[in-house]
Amino acid sequence: MEWFDDLVPAILGGLYDFRVPVAIASVLAAGGLAVLALRRDWLGRARRHPRASAAVLVPLLAVALPVAWYLASPLVLTASINEPPPVLPGASPPASVAPSGPAGASLTPRPSGPAATPSAPATSLLARSGAFQGSDDFHFGRGTARLIETAPGSFVVRLEDFAVRNGPDLYVYLSPDATGYAEGAIELGRLKADTGNQNYALPTGTLSDPSRAASVVIWCKQFSHLFATAPLAG
Repeated sequence: MEWFDDLVPAILGGLYDFRVPVAIASVLAAGGLAVLALRRDWLGRARRHPRASAAVLVPLLAVALPVAWYLASPLVLTASINEPPPVLPGASPPASVAPSGPAGASLTPRPSGPAATPSAPATSLLARSGAFQGSDDFHFGRGTARLIETAPGSFVVRLEDFAVRNGPDLYVYLSPDATGYAEGAIELGRLKADTGNQNYALPTGTLSDPSRAASVVIWCKQFSHLFATAPLAG
C-alpha cells in the first residue's frame, strides 16, 4: 500500500495549492444545495423524518467539523517560545569577586605567578546561518536560522527572531537543497511554535558532512507543502 501513502499527501497537497478555487467552488456548491433544498422542501422532509435525518447529519458533522477546525485553526491560533542559545563547550561561568576585609584587604591569598586572565567565551566549531523567506505571499517566513556545532559531531539548529505562517502538521528539516525540502532532508521535529527563539538538536550521527546542509526548511507533512526556507551560508 505504499502507493496509497504517496497518493493521499499528493491529493491533499493539490487541494492546498488550489485552496482559493476550491473554497470558491465549495461556497458555490453549498449555495446550490441550499437553493435545491428550498425548492424540494428538504427541510420539511427532515422534520417529518427526524431519525433518518439525524442518521445522515450526525456522521457528516462529526467528520466535517473536526476537519474544518484542523484546517482553519492555525490561521487564528498562534504560539510563541523563547529558548536560550545552546550551551557551548568550554564556556566559563562569570568569575566571582573575592570578599575584602577591613581597609580593602583581601581575605584570599593572591596568586604568586603571572596575573590570571579570564578565559574567552566559547565559540562554536561551526556556525552557518541564513534568513528565512516564505514560499509565497501567503506563507510568509521571517528570522534567522543557524546551524551550530556545539561539540565535534553534535549540531543544533537554532531559529532566532523567527516567525512563520502557522499551519497544520509543521515540521523543521535540514535540507541538502538550498531552495527547500528535498529527498535526504533530516527531520528535526515538529515546529514548537510559529514565533520566537527555538533550538532543534540533530540526531547523533545524521550529519557527517556539514557542507551538505544547504537550508533549514519549515514543511507541512500533511499537505506536502513548503512554508518557509532559510538558505545557509558561511
